[in-house]
Amino acid sequence: MAIQWFPGHMHVTKKAVLERAKDTDVVIELLDARLPGSSANPMLAEITQGIPTLKVLNKQDLADPESTAAWLAYYNAQPATQAIALDASELAPAQRLVAGCHILAPNRGGMAKPMRVLVCGIPNVGKSTLINTLKGKRAAKTGDEAGITRIEQRITIADDFYLYDTPGMLWPRIVVPESGYILAASGAIGRNAYDEEEVALELLANLRRHYLPLLQARYRLGSAESLADLDDATLLEEIGRKRGTLLGGGRVNLQKAAEIVIYEFRQGTLGRITLETPEEFTGWLAAGQAADAKRQAKKDARKKRGRGNADNVPTDTDAVDGPAADEENNAS
Repeated sequence: MAIQWFPGHMHVTKKAVLERAKDTDVVIELLDARLPGSSANPMLAEITQGIPTLKVLNKQDLADPESTAAWLAYYNAQPATQAIALDASELAPAQRLVAGCHILAPNRGGMAKPMRVLVCGIPNVGKSTLINTLKGKRAAKTGDEAGITRIEQRITIADDFYLYDTPGMLWPRIVVPESGYILAASGAIGRNAYDEEEVALELLANLRRHYLPLLQARYRLGSAESLADLDDATLLEEIGRKRGTLLGGGRVNLQKAAEIVIYEFRQGTLGRITLETPEEFTGWLAAGQAADAKRQAKKDARKKRGRGNADNVPTDTDAVDGPAADEENNAS
């Protein structure tokens, strides 16, 4: 089941970003370093096309260092784009953002031409924490859940450097199924929009492929050979038993087990993990776009057939042929 989440306040955010982009010198897009492709907003890229962009792989302390290096190379190879990795709670790395913006927009600065920077990102990616670090005080609300920031905030970093912090924003249709599950696992999607067990199973499948030793160590599981015969549902059940999430009769509370797996991934308790490589995401995106194009083609064909039927509504002069024509249309 595909995961989608685009609540009403995100429509308002989209309109605000569209308006603000007209007077923006640099866009800072915060990405989750554990999912740098899935956390990049394609709608934002369309809105801010032509504006220099600083991609910030946030939460790098939770991500796989080798994968982070690969993603930095991937984004730094794109035109009018720079990419850095940091932990938003650290002061010194955060200050590199100011220098990065001046590199991307060297003609901005000074009271006559103050730097105007739009800070964007998906929910719960750490924008407010980063801004508070840059400002040196609590200028923006923070919290470990999606949807904390609800209105645009202007924050003055220096007399000639303005940040515009926008609420976390996803996009209306997530066409990459893998991205939906990964975004949910990271905490970017509201809890009412997904099923924890389903997300935990997808997360475990990913971790088994790339980080099996971390799973074994954290949950004291058996050897790789013994785990190879277990499907993901059985593995989740085994983790529940290890962590004592038992119901009456020795049954495992799978909901609780799922919550544990997701929580410990988010907190970094499992270890430093990245859920996608540039190559993996590129493949997922191509497949998702192809499937979405096919879906749209079918939708367009249905609309065209509907218009054709409307144009051929039987009149009094051909009423004899009307029922047969209706049956043929229904059969099609």
